[in-house]
Amino acid sequence: MKINEVIREKRKELFLTQEQIAERLGVSTPAVNKWEKGITYPDITLLPALARLLKIDLNTLMCFHENLTDMEIENFVNEVDIVVQEQGYKKGFQMAMDKIHEYPTCDNLLYSVVLYLQGALLLYNVPETEDYKDVFKKIYGYLYENEVQEIRDTAMGMLITYALQDNEFSKAEEMIKTLPCSSLDREEQLAILYQKQKKYSEAEKIWEHRILNGVTEIQVALVNMVEKALVEQEYEKAEFFADVYEKLICQFYFPEWMRYSAHLEIALERKDKERCLFLLRKMLPAMKKEWRAQQCPLYCDADTSDTTFLTGKLSEVICEELENKEEYLFLHDCTEFQELMAKIRN
Repeated sequence: MKINEVIREKRKELFLTQEQIAERLGVSTPAVNKWEKGITYPDITLLPALARLLKIDLNTLMCFHENLTDMEIENFVNEVDIVVQEQGYKKGFQMAMDKIHEYPTCDNLLYSVVLYLQGALLLYNVPETEDYKDVFKKIYGYLYENEVQEIRDTAMGMLITYALQDNEFSKAEEMIKTLPCSSLDREEQLAILYQKQKKYSEAEKIWEHRILNGVTEIQVALVNMVEKALVEQEYEKAEFFADVYEKLICQFYFPEWMRYSAHLEIALERKDKERCLFLLRKMLPAMKKEWRAQQCPLYCDADTSDTTFLTGKLSEVICEELENKEEYLFLHDCTEFQELMAKIRN
């Protein structure tokens, strides 16, 4: 809430008119009206008297809060997302930066905002410009000093990623070597403890979460192995890794369309039009199917809401790339490809 909103709200709560406020403070009624509209602000010398008149302290009047609550942060990120969708990424980005400047020491806000902004680049197919990248780097550099391990680890991971993207390999290696090596897994030990205590529901949630994360990590590894094999033109290896990837997706009940993504990557790289169309005939219709992870016993209690949302958005991004990226132009003159894209868009 802003100071003008506080003045208006508290005045009304006390059943005071703008004229009464003006009279007691020795100012004009239009001046009070402008305060409440946010056009001007009260003189600093009037603030103590105004606070006493409204029966609040100066911190409340000035809307001073050292940090935002988790709920306030969540609501703000949702507001930014609405702005991004309705007015564009640039507007949402500026809105987020304004809030960060208002609460520069609120690390939870910084963390939530930077994760959202980076995710939104992918979800809404926005190019990551150097300006955005520089801001993200600065935020992660600050968050690396945070006391919370999850925040610190995420920040370190992103700083390493940026160093690799910029070919700053020495810098990346230096950071990687600072990562702690531990033979103990806190989450695993906690799950074992819960089972010993017969807290089976709590233990199962941890195991399900670990399965979901573990499969995702293997996915990432296999995708990278496919890409490496393609760069080295080891197509047989690439197909082998893609086969393993497909089996992984099937075995662990991930969205059906993902089964074909690794093989499609190979076909696109090799400009194999017939193979691409064969895979797209299976993949594009599957993108319209809703993924309900909780229907699988592996994920009955796992929180997959973010994963479900991201999966849906990724399918949109893939369609955008197929239609707009230069490396996929060889498909555009194909009538079947055009028909497939039209169906998925409808």
